Amino acid sequence: MRLAVTGREGQVAASLVETARGRDGLEVVAVGRPALDLARPDTVFAALEAARPDIVVSAAAYTAVDQAEDEKDLAFAVNATGAGKVAEAAARLGVPVIYLSTDYVFDGTKDGAYVETDPTAPLGVYGASKLAGEEAVATANPRHLILRTAWVYSPFGNNFVKTMLRLAASRDEISVVADQWGNPTSALDIAEAILHAAARLQTDRNFAAFGVYHLAGGGETNWSGFARHILDTSRAFGGPHASVRDIATSDYPTKARRPANSRLSSAKFEGVFGWKAPGWRVSVESVVRRLGGSETKQALSA
Repeated sequence: MRLAVTGREGQVAASLVETARGRDGLEVVAVGRPALDLARPDTVFAALEAARPDIVVSAAAYTAVDQAEDEKDLAFAVNATGAGKVAEAAARLGVPVIYLSTDYVFDGTKDGAYVETDPTAPLGVYGASKLAGEEAVATANPRHLILRTAWVYSPFGNNFVKTMLRLAASRDEISVVADQWGNPTSALDIAEAILHAAARLQTDRNFAAFGVYHLAGGGETNWSGFARHILDTSRAFGGPHASVRDIATSDYPTKARRPANSRLSSAKFEGVFGWKAPGWRVSVESVVRRLGGSETKQALSA
């Protein structure tokens, strides 16, 4: 099975390439700029056709949440128009598409975890552009899996785990928002789930459960709880540590509003594909342990 994943530098793309390495009968090819540029739709089909995929994973995205408020056109060009073109290219090639979306399609006012049928109501441009991408993907290719995920981190790229470790190296205390709740999700776990789902799509030619799924780490916490576990784990491995001070969202103003509740229920994905994410604490410990090894300096400076 050969997967083409859009983007080379993204956390999910890097995790997919690494996770697939050495597995018999499995190849992941990362396709990115300049050959494939979502802001230039005319590049999409030729780049994916050259990759000869059995399945396309649409992971490349505009992810600068605050900057998107000032760059609405670019955010929509990449996350909506570009994603639609990827799905259209997959359809022309006769293969399914797996599109990565976000918890930010919700406004955060629900009391419990969001399920796939809950009404969407994004608070900002980023969430709105990803929701538009969902709609474009579904329209362009009926054989689609839309995977909404949340609070993604990994050993790759820029993310919350690496930020906390970097700050802890130079501070005794870090202020972190305590009134936003969600599911920390390792991109390495996302990669495992995607490969599991892709194998099902490849072997089950009569698969009929295409559509929207939530895919997030097991369990829930707030950002300050997430930070504490990162730093406590780092200290246990001999890495940097700092105390965490709880603050309110109002104490840390950002250009884009964030949902107070980002919790996602992954029960539908678990039921259909028989795959369940590890508890978020376990996955955090795995990534922090890895970042505390010989690659620490390189990873934390990335």
